[in-house]
Amino acid sequence: MNPRKHPKLWFGTAAGMVGLLAVASALLPRGFALDAVSDIQGALLMLMACIAFAANGRASTGRLRWFWLLQASGWALWLADQLVWVTYDLILRRPMPSMSAADGLLFLAGAPMVAGVLLRPHLQPGERSVRLGVLDFSLLSLWWLYLYVSFVVCWQVVSPSEAAYNRNFDLLSGAFTILYASLVLLFMPGSSGRWKKFYACLCAAVLFNGISFYALNRALENNTYFTGSWYDISYSGSFALFVGVAAYGQGLLPRPERTSEASYGAWIANLAMMAVLSLPLIAFYALLDTHLPQAASHFRVLVALATMFLMAFLLFLQHYRLNRDLRRANGILREASLTDHLTGLRNRRYFSATIERDVSQALRSHADHHDSHTRDLVFYLIDIDNFKDVNDRYGHDVGDQVLIEMSRRLSSSIRHSDVLVRWGGEEFLVVSRYTDRNEAELLASRTLASVADTPFLVGPSKDRLYRTCSIGWATFPWFLTDPRALTYEEVLTLADRALNQAKRQGKNRAIGMLPAVGHANPTTVEGVHSRGLEVDVLAIPGPQLRS
Repeated sequence: MNPRKHPKLWFGTAAGMVGLLAVASALLPRGFALDAVSDIQGALLMLMACIAFAANGRASTGRLRWFWLLQASGWALWLADQLVWVTYDLILRRPMPSMSAADGLLFLAGAPMVAGVLLRPHLQPGERSVRLGVLDFSLLSLWWLYLYVSFVVCWQVVSPSEAAYNRNFDLLSGAFTILYASLVLLFMPGSSGRWKKFYACLCAAVLFNGISFYALNRALENNTYFTGSWYDISYSGSFALFVGVAAYGQGLLPRPERTSEASYGAWIANLAMMAVLSLPLIAFYALLDTHLPQAASHFRVLVALATMFLMAFLLFLQHYRLNRDLRRANGILREASLTDHLTGLRNRRYFSATIERDVSQALRSHADHHDSHTRDLVFYLIDIDNFKDVNDRYGHDVGDQVLIEMSRRLSSSIRHSDVLVRWGGEEFLVVSRYTDRNEAELLASRTLASVADTPFLVGPSKDRLYRTCSIGWATFPWFLTDPRALTYEEVLTLADRALNQAKRQGKNRAIGMLPAVGHANPTTVEGVHSRGLEVDVLAIPGPQLRS
């Protein structure tokens, strides 16, 4: 019987099992038969609760799934404790020890249940929300375990005292019930609709279970309890309530987060830090408590020191993780600041951040007389011809498509060692590194062909649009005999002048500016190197544009 398909039948079965126990308790005498009915139906109810919560988790996603699974894991621990009771009552046929190690299963079951509620399953985290820290939960769980070992196990192992054991166990169990119910009540106002009713039912089940468990424990301590008594009926009734809660929670969906989760994550982290800081205070109190046996005092101090060491290790892991995440986030931000958001190419900021290194490498290569085929820098400024007509005719969305396709074609035309930068608007810059100035026109010719030979497919109907580009280039260092005579900024200005000349001469061409070497009619470029600079011009026509 699947609890997801038959939730009402599932809850009705759980309630019927509690009724069966009530009938058995009224009709059967104390003995093996009553023990068997009480223990087995209790185990079955816990199993039903575990399956019901796990089934909800299987059908959910995200933090809601974790909420259901954490509840189910808590019930699995409770079921394990119940099976110990079954073993003593029905197999060993002797009473359960008054200070049993299995009691720890009941106590530890609360940790995943509380952790599930702390996830606030009624909220769906937004894209910018902060993921809750697993290490913060680990710190709180470790602190919860420390309380049990220090205040309960101490009286079981180190300095045996049944009275102190029972008193502290009851206090911590009551504290768990209050904590669990308080967290549910804390988050209930922020929920709405079925979630609000679900939280109300969950809170009622938690309180009823805590009261029933306290009454059962008191009866055990006063030797008035027996298996199958009305205490078991009340306790089993709380299990049936949880089955009903799980059944009612089917189909719940979280709503979008409206407030920043960062503040909530900080609240959890502060709570974990308070738990860490409480350990020295508890250890100090153990040393000053004159009523505490010496063995118990030393045990508590040692447990506190060991727990502080483990918590310090977790804090170290947390600090390491935060630093790693911070470095990753800074890397992502830095990469975003150096990248053009439309084309994915590098931008001017990247060029400014890296050009000095490239210039220094080129100057060192010339100074050390490296291979002439790998020591130059060539700056190519590339502009799409008549790009304004594309925007005017087809719109800016199509213009963006052309820019993206242009960036792809340019990327395929250059080498891996070259850098392609979106210089602005429809203008691009290629920094060809470790190259030979005598072969600079090869990349220019290849680029002209890659743009003009293949049409751009634009618009919803994939219209064929042919475009050309204009290119201006210049090499660095400018003078081979005096590499430092012109700065890279001045050489880049020469490339810009070459691009302008290519535009004036009819576009769809590449023009390179080279140092004048005694030709009859060199061109004078004003405003470069604080004087006019004589240059030779190398012009490369582009392919004939198709119609």
